[in-house]
Parts: sequence; C-alpha cells; structure tokens
Amino acid sequence: MKPKHLFAIALFCLIGLPAALFIKAAGQTSATSPQDLTQASDYQLSGPYIHKNLTVFLVHGKDQTKKTFLTLQEALAQRKVRVYETKDVNELAIRNFSNQDVYVQAGDIVRGGEQDRTISMDFIVPPRSRRMPIAAFCVESGRWSPRAGEAPASFGSSNNSVATNEMKLAIKSAKSQEAVWENVSKVQGKLVANVSRGVINADSPTSLALSVENSAMKATTAEYITALSGIARGRTDVIGYVLAVNGQVKSADIYASHALFAKLWPKLVNASAVEAVAELQPELQIKPVADDSVRGFLAESERPKATTEVTPHVKLVTREDDKTAFFETQDRSQKDNWVHRNYIRKQ
Repeated sequence: MKPKHLFAIALFCLIGLPAALFIKAAGQTSATSPQDLTQASDYQLSGPYIHKNLTVFLVHGKDQTKKTFLTLQEALAQRKVRVYETKDVNELAIRNFSNQDVYVQAGDIVRGGEQDRTISMDFIVPPRSRRMPIAAFCVESGRWSPRAGEAPASFGSSNNSVATNEMKLAIKSAKSQEAVWENVSKVQGKLVANVSRGVINADSPTSLALSVENSAMKATTAEYITALSGIARGRTDVIGYVLAVNGQVKSADIYASHALFAKLWPKLVNASAVEAVAELQPELQIKPVADDSVRGFLAESERPKATTEVTPHVKLVTREDDKTAFFETQDRSQKDNWVHRNYIRKQ
C-alpha cells in the first residue's frame, strides 16, 4: 500500500490506535500438556463435495456440549443483542438482552456505525450481560460517518464474515489493522477482476460488506451456495467442514455441536463462495483433493506448541508455526470445554 494512501486512511481509521484490543485478559500462559492436545484422528470425513474450484469435506463427530448458543447474526436479527459504536476504531461494545449465551466468531462483520468492522477474536457474551468491550478491526477505510438508513450509534446486522486465509490471519495472528486494510483491498480487486467493477459501491468504495452484498456478486456466489449449502441437510452428526480452493486445502472450522454448526453453516458457505470467486482461475487445471491431504493438514496444524490466553468468558488456545495456524476457543463456564476449532494454512 502506498504511503500517501496510508496517510489518507489514517485520518479516518485512526491508525495510531492499538490494533488488537482484547476483552480484559486475565492472564496469558503457555500450555503443552497432553490433555490440551486436540485429536484430528477423532474426526470422520465425508466428501469431497465439489463445485467449480471449491471443494468441501464435511466433518462428522459427537457433540461435545449440550449448551445452546445464539449466533451474533441471529441475535442481532432478533434484537436480542446490541453492538455499539464507541468511536474507537479497534473497540466496540456489546450487550446481551437475552437469556441465552451469544457466540461471536472472529471474522464476523458488523455493518453500520461510523464504519463497518470485523470482530477480531471468538468470545461468548453471557445472558443478560452489561455492556462488554469487543476487539475489532476496520474493514471500511475512509468512512467515518453514518450511511443513509443506518444508525450511527450501533450496528444493525452481521450477515457476512471475512473470506481468504490472508484476511483471517491478519485479524487473528498478525492482529494488524494495516494488514486488514491491505487484504480488504486485495479481495476487492480480485472480485472486480472476476465479477465486475460493480462490486465497488460508489457510496462506500472500501466497504467489504457492501462488495460482498452487491447484486452481481450475489448472483455469482449463488451458484456455489445452491450447489453446496444442502450437503449437510439431514446429517445430525456434522460438526464442521474443511475448505479447499483451486485444489489446495485452505482451512477448517469445527464446532462442539451440530446445532452450532448448523446455525453458522449458511454464513460459512457464503464466505467460502466469496473466497472461491476471488481465487477463480478459469484456465487452472485443478487436481482432486484427497482425504489424506485433509487429515494431514488437520494433524499438522495441531502439532505446534500451544499458547493460552485467558479472558473472562473464554480461553483461547493457539498453535502456530510458519506453515499453519490453529485456534481453539474454550468456554470457561463449561470447565473449558472447546466450542470452536479453526485451522488455517499459511503456505
């Protein structure tokens, strides 16, 4: 990104602010004991399910929890949660008005406020909570005023999440606002090349959410979504999926229950379709993805030494080296039982 562009963006997105504010961490330790290690070998796979350059394997397993969650998307839609604008680029606030826990996932995009944001870490909002801080990143540089029809003091929806491994790593690993902006720009550039110039909204040209929600973009991703969204229907033991694009295994998201996965699946498959469209190379000869490649990726991601970050409601376990990153979110109210496991290939 050119320096003059960084300067312009800084005026609006306040680059000097810390890029990784966490929910009042109670401490951070290193953990390597055997009981903390995950077990990719416990997963059963089905697939591959293929549409064009997008390949999906479903992950089957037993529920690890009976606890039910509202997702951020449904809680906002039902007005059971409110996400507040704080005028701090890298911190928002949330309040849960419901009697259920709300699960918020890193990469969730909230639309509205003074500018669109993405949540930077998984966390759980307990029932009937007070206002709690949320670490966030700007995914819409240049705007610092409400859009027509949107409330400036809060965020009205979370229908999309970030796509591409680079974007996820910028949020969860590098924790860099500059890297987030850079990857938003890269994704938008690829969507322009593979879909149309129309994916750039004239009123908010840097808004990733508006690019994904553009009618031409929706028409392009609809083909992927129609082909793949129903693959888990009727399978009550599906708890996650593995994503491959252009014949390479890219990432996996696995959850502690089928119920939570099923709620998140429409949002996940939509983000996967966006990534596939962004990476579409019509002339590329794509090799089939083997089951062994998937298992190897999962196992490799679980090997690095773990670091553990403790917050009031979740424990975050990270295993990372130069090839892969693994993130496990544990529910502190449930004796640190895991809720979400995210695997990302770096190279």
